[in-house]
Amino acid sequence: MYSSITPICFTSPPIEKPIGKESMPQTPPFSAMFDSSGYNRNLYQSAEDSCGGLYYHDNNLLSGSLEALIQHLVPNVDYYPDNQIRKIAPKILQLLTEWTETFPYDFRDERMMRNLKDLAHRIASGEETYRKNVQQMIQCLIRKLAALSQYEEVLAKISSTSTDRLTLLKTKPQSIQRDIISVCSDPYTLAQQLTHIELERLNYIGPEEFVQAFVQKDPLDNDKSCYSERKKTRNLEAYVEWFNRLSYLVATEICMPVKKKHRARMIEYFIDVARECFNIGNFNSLMAIISGMNMSPVSRLKKTWAKVKTAKFDVLEHQMDPSSNFYNYRTALRGAAQRSLTAHSSREKIVIPFFSLLIKDIYFLNEGCANRLPNGHVNFEKFWELAKQVSEFMTWKQVECPFERDRKILQYLLTVPVFSEDALYLASYESEGPENHIEKDRWKSLRSSLLGRV
Repeated sequence: MYSSITPICFTSPPIEKPIGKESMPQTPPFSAMFDSSGYNRNLYQSAEDSCGGLYYHDNNLLSGSLEALIQHLVPNVDYYPDNQIRKIAPKILQLLTEWTETFPYDFRDERMMRNLKDLAHRIASGEETYRKNVQQMIQCLIRKLAALSQYEEVLAKISSTSTDRLTLLKTKPQSIQRDIISVCSDPYTLAQQLTHIELERLNYIGPEEFVQAFVQKDPLDNDKSCYSERKKTRNLEAYVEWFNRLSYLVATEICMPVKKKHRARMIEYFIDVARECFNIGNFNSLMAIISGMNMSPVSRLKKTWAKVKTAKFDVLEHQMDPSSNFYNYRTALRGAAQRSLTAHSSREKIVIPFFSLLIKDIYFLNEGCANRLPNGHVNFEKFWELAKQVSEFMTWKQVECPFERDRKILQYLLTVPVFSEDALYLASYESEGPENHIEKDRWKSLRSSLLGRV
């Protein structure tokens, strides 16, 4: 499905004349760094400026050795001729505030939190203004970490109580008489509740989780004592698990009904849900629904599909067609992103990307481009592009859902048991019998193993 995605690589810019080091290099805004295609053409031109092992173009850092970068960023008498804390406190406080707001999960580590409080105390010992700002920063960080812990506890509880639907059917058949339509008959409302789940789960994914997901053991730094004993990607993984759950839920709801007309009605229902997800800008739920409807146990139900008006579904499949590196989807995503930038309402701001593809894009960018240039310098252009993609995601995930929550529907979506893959095939064969010897043998095997029947 993703074989057409090709990695992007950058070349090392040539190096020319030096410049003095009167000022620190300025970080340009992303809009200035990249053109409409996402890449800065100027960076391929000559690097005009160099200083102490760091190389610039128009005062923007292009590359340099890690050692030179560290040396350049460490305060010294040239940067801070007056070493009084009140002179540098505003800059340090600004840095800590941005750090705790953007990467709060870094401070789940007790040593990191201890060091933060120690440094904050030293800053707060100055003026009263600093003391209030420091207190506000620490309180905000603690609230974020408390909310994260509560969210992870809910995820763990949902995971621990999940049951295979077939098991419940055999032991307590009366306990799952409901289907999704009996819980929410309006497909537009269901699309809105799916968007609630998507935005909530997106909101808890920290940008550092992308780094943790793909980082090699020692990509740039030889310091083995840094705070990175274990990867912390739980929220990212939980979001991927949600996509899989939604796909299996869709397939389960379609394969469950005994009557053909009920199965056809369920397919048409989910087509309408998927269309509304597209209109909202919820591409992740859209693709999960399409994936569920394209699962083999569902797609093989030819008699059922014959009763479905598939024109609307064909349009959705075309939009999410993987050919040409998901060209149609990427075009739709750019349109949604543009709409979000000029939005006049919260609804227009919603952009929920097809997450698995976003992850793969970042993965291929990370794997396909070297961390260091041939001269040993850090490849800053690669990291600019990684930062661009993650920062765009960070903007999308902070949108508040404008739709009213329906606890009953949300509870059903998150906790109702779904079929396993084998149970889906069995339900499919029970609905529309096997068409060949391979399917017949599998049906017999599944009836024996899952139902204890011959």
